[in-house]
Amino acid sequence: MKLEKLVGERFREKPSDCVIDSHALMMRGGYMKYVANGIFSSYMPLKRVTRKIEQIIREEMDAIDGQEVQFPVVMPASLWQESGRYESIGKEMARFSDRSGSPLVLGMTHEEAAVQLVRDYGQSYLKYPFMIYQIQTKFRDEARPRAGLIRVREFTMKDAYSFHTSQADLEDYYGKFHKAYERIYARVGLPEVISVASDSGMMGGNVSHEFMLLTPIGEDSIALCTECDYRANMEAAECIMPHQRNDVSDELTMVHTPNIHTIEDVCAFLHCEEKTSCKAVVYQRNADDSYIVLFIRGDLEVNETKLTNHLGCDIHPAVITEECGLKAGYIGPVSLEGDFTVLFDRSLEGLNNLSCGANVYEYHYTGLDMTRDAADAEYHDFAKIQNGGICPHCGKPAITISRGIEVGNIFQLGTKYAKSMNMTYIDRDGEAQYPLMGCYGIGIGRLAASICEAHHDDYGPIWPFAVAPWQIHLCAVRSDDAEVKAYADRLYEELQDKGIEVIYDDRKVSAGVMFSDADLLGVPFRIIVSPRNRKQNIVEIISRDKSINTTAPMENAAEEVWKMLTKQLKPL
Repeated sequence: MKLEKLVGERFREKPSDCVIDSHALMMRGGYMKYVANGIFSSYMPLKRVTRKIEQIIREEMDAIDGQEVQFPVVMPASLWQESGRYESIGKEMARFSDRSGSPLVLGMTHEEAAVQLVRDYGQSYLKYPFMIYQIQTKFRDEARPRAGLIRVREFTMKDAYSFHTSQADLEDYYGKFHKAYERIYARVGLPEVISVASDSGMMGGNVSHEFMLLTPIGEDSIALCTECDYRANMEAAECIMPHQRNDVSDELTMVHTPNIHTIEDVCAFLHCEEKTSCKAVVYQRNADDSYIVLFIRGDLEVNETKLTNHLGCDIHPAVITEECGLKAGYIGPVSLEGDFTVLFDRSLEGLNNLSCGANVYEYHYTGLDMTRDAADAEYHDFAKIQNGGICPHCGKPAITISRGIEVGNIFQLGTKYAKSMNMTYIDRDGEAQYPLMGCYGIGIGRLAASICEAHHDDYGPIWPFAVAPWQIHLCAVRSDDAEVKAYADRLYEELQDKGIEVIYDDRKVSAGVMFSDADLLGVPFRIIVSPRNRKQNIVEIISRDKSINTTAPMENAAEEVWKMLTKQLKPL
């Protein structure tokens, strides 16, 4: 491929709307073009990168007996009505009708389509286990697309679905998938990716893991233990707090707190620490706007995912009106009356001598004893884990919070979809049973962006060899020199004859422009042909990461390059 014919422009300035490096470099390097919010078109360099990622994924899926299929992007709403998700999923799913008025959806995930495809096939236990996968376009109407390809609305995903007759078989295959994902990330140049326990969310099931690339620009928070191998997404991480009860409980005393509403102001006024207070956080159910009052230790934050999972419904921060019966800024657990769902975080269990709202305007209590004054309370884990928190596995106060980009996920779904969509098989004893499912996803574009995020410098991406758009970037410096041009043309043909992927720059531009564009394309190896090198009868060979800077004789340069590349082609 000649660079002068490559569709797309390369430019020096960082676009003003790019907040992370991978987004900026991909826009500057002519990898993609903005179409609409969270929607991009791919130019050739990006398409070549994603195609190589897809091939690596296909090889690893086939290695664990996956069968590639393809589901439709557009599906009848009836499939999603069968599973119950048509009603439970919100605005993220695009819904529309065809010309006859039949309701349709754009696939944001394909569990329903997978069950529909195989439920006639999988009617006997003899057919199990099996796994199907696809690499397909999806659409999810994200509320806040961001960071280029990291969070988009239209994207390409590898999604896979496995079917099993026992929990033991599902768990065994789940482990195989985990290993396959580790191999995928190593092969694409991200061996540092880690797996963390996660919340299953709308997917269902009780066991799931996310694969995270740790980076400060990540949108996910991850709890890591420095003393053991515990890793979990913040959404799923159990929060364990020490319960330090005072030997003597103070009397419950009402204190006038005029014009004070926030937990910070209350504690300052009462000369106490936030961890010795009980604060109320109020939500409403999306379905009917009914109120949920959650009491939690004053220095902790609510993990809304845990709360949503406990309630089994979607929620939003409450709008507290005078009519609802709640006294905003003064809500407490003592003598709270009204039609509310009242919940307690376990950080409060057994504590005493706390401050809290008195359910009276401009008044708070001191001396709250949870055992004495809230004797009927039931406690659950609703809090976000904190830096320095207690590890749920080893019990040591060794939790650190890091940021990460999710580059894959795996789920044990159980019988959620099989039951709702009436997929059964006949077991050895002639009884009808529901198969268990697993599902496994990797976003292709997000993975490409994550590789760029992990491997770049100020000048452009440094693509790992396995996914680079080309293997060699051939630069003919001073192509107006007839001898330079003739040799570079011949070398280009020799490299191609050997099956080497070459992008060839023979434009009549300055060396600075040529090398700047080469940096933006991020090809692993650069071969430089120039008048100076020609006089010395050599070509320069420089790796994009600057680890290699050598020369080769002009007469056998193609052979030397081939030898060098064969070292890169060795399997991991």
